[in-house]
Amino acid sequence: MTDPTFGIKTTPVGVTYDDVLRVWQEADAIPAITDAWLWDHLVPIFGPASAPVLEGWTLLTALAARTERLRMGLLVTNNRTRSPSVLAKIAATVDVISGGRLVVGLGVGATDAHVPGQEFAVREFQAYGLPLVPPAEGREALAEACTILRRMWSEEVFDFHGRHYTLTGAVCEPKPIQQPGPPLLLGAWGDRTLRVVAEHADIWNVPGPPHYSIDFMRERSAVLDRRCADIGRDPAEIVRSTQLFVSYDDPASTRETVERLIGAGFAHLVLSILPPYPDSVAAWVADEIIRPVAGVPVA
Repeated sequence: MTDPTFGIKTTPVGVTYDDVLRVWQEADAIPAITDAWLWDHLVPIFGPASAPVLEGWTLLTALAARTERLRMGLLVTNNRTRSPSVLAKIAATVDVISGGRLVVGLGVGATDAHVPGQEFAVREFQAYGLPLVPPAEGREALAEACTILRRMWSEEVFDFHGRHYTLTGAVCEPKPIQQPGPPLLLGAWGDRTLRVVAEHADIWNVPGPPHYSIDFMRERSAVLDRRCADIGRDPAEIVRSTQLFVSYDDPASTRETVERLIGAGFAHLVLSILPPYPDSVAAWVADEIIRPVAGVPVA
């Protein structure tokens, strides 16, 4: 496995644009942090339901214009919120603004089989007039969306007739700077959705502890290997990625978890910081978590 890389994730709940910008610009000056991420929820999924939440792709565009080095994206875009053709156009524009630094994170989004404790999904979808669909429909739509994204970014004009999307004379100009398009990161863990990952993803992301145990993640990674074998793809082509919350009070426990995740084969680790963001939090993450794990002395 190649040396691990590290990103930082800012959850934009109850914070201002200036708060997020401060963290991103600080991270932009720290080489140990290679990428930065937002989320794609329209309502809070914790805390007061009335807390302010900045829209992900709009915020990402602003941050792309105010940073220079960081790769960036959303962990992960909800495929139910925007049609894939519109998302392809948005992503191409962000890639141009960022100078070719975008990674497109995408997932099925919530379905009508949401698990207990995920009531926010029902509230979010109802609040914005979005239908909750069965898991199979969400999974099939994700696969079609991946195909549409790739074609929008690389072809001049095309038609698409799928079960879930129909395009006639689809165009996307200007194209993304990255060709044949930005890397595609898919968030998934179900057996059938991992087949979509095997077919389309450059990067696979699954939440780490406490959401899922490392044993579960290792088992899911083995399932992805088998899905790749089913279609004749080298599983080493797909970067294993995860995200986990950082403990401000106990960085040693976060370091231990990161080391175990690396040992389980995860080469891209996104360290999620919760608001309110402390002063110099990006430097703290680099000094307390990343450099000790990577064996780099603190400057």
